[in-house]
This record gives sequence, C-alpha cells and structure tokens, in this order.
Amino acid sequence: MLPIANLNLKDLYQSTFEFFASLNPSFSFSAFSAEDSASDISFPLTPRDPTPRNLSTDEESASLRDRLDAAERTDSHNPSSCDPSFGASAAASTLYSMRREHDATKNELSRTQAEVARWEERCKTLEKTLKETRDLLKVKDQEIQVLKERERRSPECHCPSTHIDRRRSRDPAHQRSDSSQSRQIRLSADWSEIRVDTLSQANGNHSRNGSNLDNMSTVSEEERAQSRSLETFLNKIDLWSGAQVIQAVQDLNSEILQFAASATELCTFSKQRPNSAKVTQASSEVATRLGAALSRLLATRDHSQDPMLVQLALQGCISYCISRALSSFCIGYQSKANITLTQIYTHMFHSEPQPTSSRWRALTHKHIHELHPELNEYAINEMTETIFRWSLDIFLISGSTNPQPNPASRENFRARFGAQVKRISKAACRLAQVTKEEIMSASFEVIAADSGQPFDGQEMMDAFEDYRSSDSVVLCTTELGLRCSTSKTTSDAPASEETIDRRILLRPKVVLESVVEVIDPR
Repeated sequence: MLPIANLNLKDLYQSTFEFFASLNPSFSFSAFSAEDSASDISFPLTPRDPTPRNLSTDEESASLRDRLDAAERTDSHNPSSCDPSFGASAAASTLYSMRREHDATKNELSRTQAEVARWEERCKTLEKTLKETRDLLKVKDQEIQVLKERERRSPECHCPSTHIDRRRSRDPAHQRSDSSQSRQIRLSADWSEIRVDTLSQANGNHSRNGSNLDNMSTVSEEERAQSRSLETFLNKIDLWSGAQVIQAVQDLNSEILQFAASATELCTFSKQRPNSAKVTQASSEVATRLGAALSRLLATRDHSQDPMLVQLALQGCISYCISRALSSFCIGYQSKANITLTQIYTHMFHSEPQPTSSRWRALTHKHIHELHPELNEYAINEMTETIFRWSLDIFLISGSTNPQPNPASRENFRARFGAQVKRISKAACRLAQVTKEEIMSASFEVIAADSGQPFDGQEMMDAFEDYRSSDSVVLCTTELGLRCSTSKTTSDAPASEETIDRRILLRPKVVLESVVEVIDPR
C-alpha cells in the first residue's frame, strides 16, 4: 500500500510543478532547497531537467485531471488499499506454505538418513564377507602349495630326465602358479624356449636337434599327464561340510517320523488277528528285519487304544531299510558287483592315504551312474516299494483293519502316502551321492543299532531315557546316526586299525525292550 501512495504523491508533485512553471516562466527546479533535493531521492521518477516548460493552462489542467483519474482507478483496482487485512492473510499464507516445504524437506532428510544407514550396514556386511572369503582363499592357497610340493617331489624321484623343468620351477616367478593350468603354461613356455634355442643353434645338425625336441616333447607330455593325475587324487576339497551332512541326516529322520506318525494315526486296529499264511509269513519277515522280540510284541499286543508301538516299529523298519541301502557301495547297482566294490574300497581305505581312497570311491561311483543314467531313478523306486512292503507287513501282523490285506486297500494306502515315501527315498539317495562323491577328506557312514545289541550310551541314544534307566537291550532304531572315519595311513606305513580315526557325529536314537513298561504298564 505504501509504494502506491508514493506513486500518487509523486504524480501530484509533478503536476503541481508543471502548473507553476506554466504560470511563471522564471520558475525553475533549481530554486528548491536542499530539503527538496533530499525528497527527490525518495522519488526517482521525478524529472531533474530544470528547463522550464511553456504549456497552456488548459493542457495542464487536462493533464492533471487525467492523472487524478488514473490514480483513482488504480486505487479502486487494488484490493490492498481498501482491505488492510489482505496483507496479513497473504503473509499467513506464505508462512504456511513455507512451513509445509520445511516439513517436506525434514521428511526427505529423514528418509535419506535411513537409506544411508541401511547402505552403511550393507557395506559392513560385504566387507566382512570379503574378509572371510580372503581368509578362505589363503587357506586354499596353502593347501594347493602343499600339494604342489608333493607333486614336485614325486617327479624328481621317477623322472630323472626333467632337470631343465625342475631348474625353472625354482624360479620365484614360476612358483606363483596356483593350479595345474599354470603348470602347463610354464611347461609350454619352457618347451618354447628350448625349441627357440635349439633352432637358433641349428647349423647343419637338424636331425640331431629334431630328435632332442621329440624327446623333450615326450617328457613334457608325460609330466603333464602325471601332474593331472596327482592333482586329481590329491584333491581334498569337500563340497559339503560335516555340519551340512549332519543336518541332512536329521532332516531325513524328521521325514521318517512324520510318515510313521501320520500313517499310524490314519490306520485302525483290532484285537483279533486272523491266522493265515500271509500273517505267518509277514511275522517271520518282520522278525528277520527287526528282531523276534519286536515281531512278537506287534503280534500279541492290543494296539487299538494306543498304537505307539506300531509307530516305533514303522520308524525302525524304515531306518533299517535306509541304513542297509546306504551301506552298499552304490544304491540300486547289482548285488554281486556291489559286494566286490565294497571289498575293494574297504581294503583301499585301510591301506592307502585318505585322498587316494576317497577319490577312487568318488570316481567309481560317478562313472557307474554315467554308464547307467537310469540307475538313480531305479534306486528311488525300489526303495519306495521296499518301504511300502515292509510297512504293510507291520500293519498286517499288528491287526490292522485299515489298510486291509486285500490289494484294493493296499493300493489306496500307497496312493495316500506315495509322495511322502518317495520324498524319503529321494533324500536317502541324495545323501548317498553326497557321502560317496562330494566329500574327500573323510568317509561318512549312516549308522543304525542292531536289534538285540546291548545299549551303549557312547554310541547310541535312548529315546525314553527320561522315563527309566537305560539298562536293557536294543529293540529297534528309530532315528539314524552318522559316523565319520578318517584314514591316517601313509603309502609306506603298514595298514592297521590304529591308523583309522572314527568319530560318531550323530548318535542313532534307539528304543529298548524295556519300553513296554512305559508304553503299556500292566
């Protein structure tokens, strides 16, 4: 409102000045005092030309009236000159918008700070992972260096004609190689140098030089082949750790427990058992697999109220089936060939260094599956069928009315639990592949306690140890265990049992014959 008022006063001042100048030609702008000059500074639009203007009175009056009308129109169109509250509301609106922008900026800053904190945490995690990876690489480099030293000593004993390659291998630049590929490159470089030296010195002795090159080529090829074989058999890198194998066995035990519990809960039992040839044959087969004591308990006890004993028997028969399958050299392979291969590997394990026997086992198992690609699927189907057959035998001698002995009821049972049992078989076959092919530093065995064996707390675990003393014999194994064996035999040391280091990583869980007093006290 103040700038507009100044403009109006300034216009009035200019008009008044022109009016007096028209009446008195001697009137000039220089007649004003210093105070007037100071006021001119407040009005920069005031003309400073002191030249008098000769205008008529009518023209000056008309000009004055036009300026007054323009000032009135300007005042009428300016709401701020009429409403004093308009300036306050405009200032409040501006302050509100500034506050909104300030809050938005604060929120954006908070989000940015949170994002920065998250990225800093991720950066710390990546740095930690990088440090661990570097430490692991250092360990692997040390192992490779040890293997290279062994490999270097071995050709020195058997290949006296490789002095040039051994001399060059002492060069520090060649000792930085960390793989067999680097060694092959070094040998190829030596071969190229020898070839260049020989060709440069050839002055009519081409035949003699050619024979030397052929001999050196043969020696280099032999050493490369020997280094590749040593690299293969001295490799002790494991693709699975011991903790991972233990977890795989525990997962398999959980699958077995879930199947046994769900199958027992679905079935119904009767007190009366039919006396038939099928029942007699099933009782004999169950006694062969799980022992006569458990077979007698299943056939004589009443399971209609509490089928806990039937569930334990199911866990025992599946555990026995898997432990027997995993004890063979290759699951699903021919039985006679399996026996022969198992004997060869056992003898090699006791008489050869650990990397040699483990690598032979891994290569043999791998190539058997490459020669018979359908073997894995066949082994899974056979194990699934065996688990179903043994489980139905237990239901039969326990007096089960569902499933019944007729084929239709058995097929319904297979259809109901087919996927679950096949998942158990696949896990067992996968565990066999891991222990046979992907672990070189030791030999892992899935173990189970035999029926009738005295209880040993160092090698097994009582499933009901919280309810009574464990001073009985084993009735069956309900959960599989894991044992690790490492051969400390050297190539020049005689084989003995003391050179084998055996450790039980996971004790098998067993049920003792005294469990009857806990399940069905009479």
